[in-house]
Amino acid sequence: MRKSLFGIFIFCVLCLHFVACKEPVQENVTTYNVHYVNQDGTGVSSYSYATASTNSEIVIQELIEQMKMLPEKLEYRPPLTGNFEVLDYQIAEGQLTLDFNSKYKDQDVIAEILTRAALVRTFTQIPEIQHVSFTVNGEPLTDASGDAVGVMNADTFIDNTGNDVNTYEKGKLQLYFANERGDGLIVISRNIVYSSNIPIERQMVEEIIAGPKEKDILQVAEQVICPVMNPETKILSVNVRDGVCYVNFDDGFLNQVYDVSPEVTIYAITNALVELPNVNKVQISVGGETNINYRESMNLSTVYERNLDLVNK
Repeated sequence: MRKSLFGIFIFCVLCLHFVACKEPVQENVTTYNVHYVNQDGTGVSSYSYATASTNSEIVIQELIEQMKMLPEKLEYRPPLTGNFEVLDYQIAEGQLTLDFNSKYKDQDVIAEILTRAALVRTFTQIPEIQHVSFTVNGEPLTDASGDAVGVMNADTFIDNTGNDVNTYEKGKLQLYFANERGDGLIVISRNIVYSSNIPIERQMVEEIIAGPKEKDILQVAEQVICPVMNPETKILSVNVRDGVCYVNFDDGFLNQVYDVSPEVTIYAITNALVELPNVNKVQISVGGETNINYRESMNLSTVYERNLDLVNK
């Protein structure tokens, strides 16, 4: 009897031992793809990084540190191992602004684009961040043409294979802006230099949001040309499928700050995009929604086609 009780005692002790030695349950973790630049400068690759933090500030700091570290695969280059460094960052209304020191501009054109793509794709995975902008010593980053790079998201950059990611291309865009009364369109041609890593359709919309430039005024003699969109509008995505260009804006699109008719705004976008050979029609959405009346008169569920009746002759 004593042996039997002793055996039961030993069994219980062993059970308690194994329970005590059981591995602790792993905390919930979130996995992010940390993007690196290929050493041969042809694109951006990524590896997985897991963190238990749900605090956006902490996650940003962790990802910054990850993008400074050499990866196991030496064919990748960490995007933050150059001579430049992140001075500060801020999050406001879903936008992360990264401020770099002046060394950031010492990168060659292609390296800078790839660095930017790696950073934007990495940080926009954080739920709180939908857009990223860059500044250098507090001033907005400009591209090779001297124009402000502006606000970016993951959709800003496309996946190219081979060496075409390294190219800048010259092009001529036909753009439409408002006349002085805001009830008609004036067409201008603009020469641009753009990266092949950015879809031309998106570049077209960026140019429309930026509004007329001083060199555009020379084309229209004594006419006055005016912007057609709120310059604070952010592009969420631009895609082309079966000849239809789908343009998705944030809520800034609905806040018109210029005295132009809604038809002028809609057809400034549509007419410009339809000039591209792969676009026949345009559908505009706001936050992915098309069941919206733009300024009460233009239903965004409509797929718009070219309309030259508004163009000043």
